[in-house]
Amino acid sequence: MRRVAIAYALVAAAIAAVWAIEVYAIPWTDPYITNVLLRIGFNVLAVLGLSLVLGFTGQFSLGHAGFMAAGAYGSAILNMHAGVPAPLAMVFGGVVAGLAGVVVGVPSLRLSGDYLAVVTLGFNQIIIVIIQNTPILGQAAGLTGVPQVTNFGWTFTWVILAAVSLRNLLDSPQGRAFEAVRDNEIATRSLGIDTTGVKVTAFVIGAFWAGVAGSLIGFNLSSIFPSQFQFDRSIELLAMVVLGGTGSLSGPVLAAVVLTVLPELLRDIPNADRYRMMVYSVLLVAMMALRPRGFLGNRELSDVVAGLWRRVRRRGQVA
Repeated sequence: MRRVAIAYALVAAAIAAVWAIEVYAIPWTDPYITNVLLRIGFNVLAVLGLSLVLGFTGQFSLGHAGFMAAGAYGSAILNMHAGVPAPLAMVFGGVVAGLAGVVVGVPSLRLSGDYLAVVTLGFNQIIIVIIQNTPILGQAAGLTGVPQVTNFGWTFTWVILAAVSLRNLLDSPQGRAFEAVRDNEIATRSLGIDTTGVKVTAFVIGAFWAGVAGSLIGFNLSSIFPSQFQFDRSIELLAMVVLGGTGSLSGPVLAAVVLTVLPELLRDIPNADRYRMMVYSVLLVAMMALRPRGFLGNRELSDVVAGLWRRVRRRGQVA
């Protein structure tokens, strides 16, 4: 009980620190830097959801950007036309994306591998086409007049809640079921576990966090466009998970930070944005050749740091 109380206190302290930064530091921070920090938060939140689906359950999804679009448009419409407060609309945006996860997950998650990738890719395009042909969603011209509510405090509060809830989920029996499906689905099914149900659950939870990330993106800009959630967005998120390490939460988070900041560092190079996908592809190929399981593999950053600290102490004792 005491450990649980300490854990909750640490989470509350982290959220309080985030809001202290929002109140006392962000108003004096360069808007460009603030914008980069927000985009890091959006990517981390979406990658955490995809990491559950791909890294811990082993389901190859190329439709994560579609869930972000569902969350962005769903929350914006609820806020603009139903008067739902933006923070609550963000939750509903996640619910809308989760429902989309059920729609695509139930009929398709009996598939696996390349077949599932093709289905989820098709789902992403279906979402974009629906948006482009629905007047209330602004069609191809985009949805304008969205309140700009997203800030550092809300973004990283959601990041903390996502990281803590997913860590607790993965440490539970349900988390063991996710990993069992990833490691050997046939053996898991032979134990009487509903593997399709496990995969759908992972898909819905991952879609929920992608929807919240999409909601934050929607409330960060005054306009939302379908082009923000195209196929290349899903590829970016996939690259972050693979580069960071499948089977790790902190690895993809670290990769999300690096791959969000990297284009900004290369901004002075002429036409650098055109070569962004090529850079991601080269990084993926190099990582698959050097570290097939990603930078951290199935380890967490805390484990790596603890291991390095033990080595330093051991060398100090030897000396």
